[in-house]
Amino acid sequence: MTAGRLEAVRVLVTRPRERAEALCFLLEDEGAQVCSLPMLELLPPEDPRPLQAAADHLSHYAFVALASESAVQALHEACRQVGTLDQLKAARIAAVGARTARALEDLGLIALVVAQRPTGEGLAEAMRPHLEPGQEVLVPGAQDGRHELALALEGAGVSVARVAAYRSQKRAIAPEDRAQLEASPPQVTVFASPRTAEAFLEASEPWGRALLENAARVAIGPTTAAALDELGLSAKVVATEPTAEALVEAAVLAAR
Repeated sequence: MTAGRLEAVRVLVTRPRERAEALCFLLEDEGAQVCSLPMLELLPPEDPRPLQAAADHLSHYAFVALASESAVQALHEACRQVGTLDQLKAARIAAVGARTARALEDLGLIALVVAQRPTGEGLAEAMRPHLEPGQEVLVPGAQDGRHELALALEGAGVSVARVAAYRSQKRAIAPEDRAQLEASPPQVTVFASPRTAEAFLEASEPWGRALLENAARVAIGPTTAAALDELGLSAKVVATEPTAEALVEAAVLAAR
């Protein structure tokens, strides 16, 4: 039996539990010893009414711009609750990348625009040919998320309705998880968002920084890579696209 490309390599994954399953499976399939340590818990927004109101008036918006799978799922659930799934199916939807587009397809929805550059600015750029000044775009996103997409769309002359679709709550590191990490430090660490990197350091300083400094760091994309730079922990490899498969390939490169 051929050994996997990550045979016996210890890999730390910090993604929220809901987003980590496929990545962990693929890493283990390559022979990696995976430590899954979710640093964020995904929760409904503190006030769900703005999202429900937006879902109730979807036909008002020229476009719905979705920058994550969590936003897709939250908007779909809000539309189900208020009875506007038909409006959602008829809406013009833009997705930040292939994985978000697939999350839409899983729910029977089609993205009219799929950004090739998987960032907020990339999505706004892909949407520009389909927008006219004065139109309004709905952007459901993380309650505590970044504003690059909304700012880039506003820069294109359109109005943006940004509503909280979900929120992330930082998690503590249990003593037994710290003991495991210190006894068997990861050789590769995978970060799939700026928030997970910030949450890990906040929960683990100073021992966590030393652990990361001695590991090859992988970022899911340029936004996360920039956040790691700001934290003084530059990524060794940046994934070519924001998918579990691309993160595995990046981890293989990092391990080498």
